Amino acid sequence: MDLKELWNLFLTFAKVGATTFGGGYAMLPILEREVVEKRGWATEEELMNYFAVGQCTPGVIAVNTATFIGYKKRGIIGGVAATLGVIAPSMIIIMIIAAFIQNFADLPVVVHAFAGIRAVVAVLIIDAVVRFFKAGCKDWFGVVVFLLSLLLAGTIGISSIYVVIGAIIAGLIAGRCKKGGIE
Repeated sequence: MDLKELWNLFLTFAKVGATTFGGGYAMLPILEREVVEKRGWATEEELMNYFAVGQCTPGVIAVNTATFIGYKKRGIIGGVAATLGVIAPSMIIIMIIAAFIQNFADLPVVVHAFAGIRAVVAVLIIDAVVRFFKAGCKDWFGVVVFLLSLLLAGTIGISSIYVVIGAIIAGLIAGRCKKGGIE
């Protein structure tokens, strides 16, 4: 077992966890830079797939994605190291904030700081949405699934679980049609 590689997984994901505000979607650009561009641990397509599966499975997207990448690199122990790395900064920060938030929550400087953070998080989430759209809507099939999903979940209010299951089935059928020569 290579402790140096496990330590590198932990530190990389701790860096991601410590520098990301706004949850999993806001984390995508930082994960892409650290995991795809700097270290080559995953391709952009693999990262998008991990993110998509992380969104569809129980738990936090960032934790699920870190676990997938860590597992890919070093198996179960790599998944554990990456997961601990991504959650450690949040746990430490949350414990510190929880200890003091009641004393400072009403101060104007804190109220304004949180307003600024919310605005930046919105931009980070929009950036992630644009990246997912570009990665998932490369052909007519992706655009149709996107529009139907938007209609069903976003407008009509059908549970996202059913929309995801429908998209999986549609993807399997489309793949089968392409493989069979039907396009």
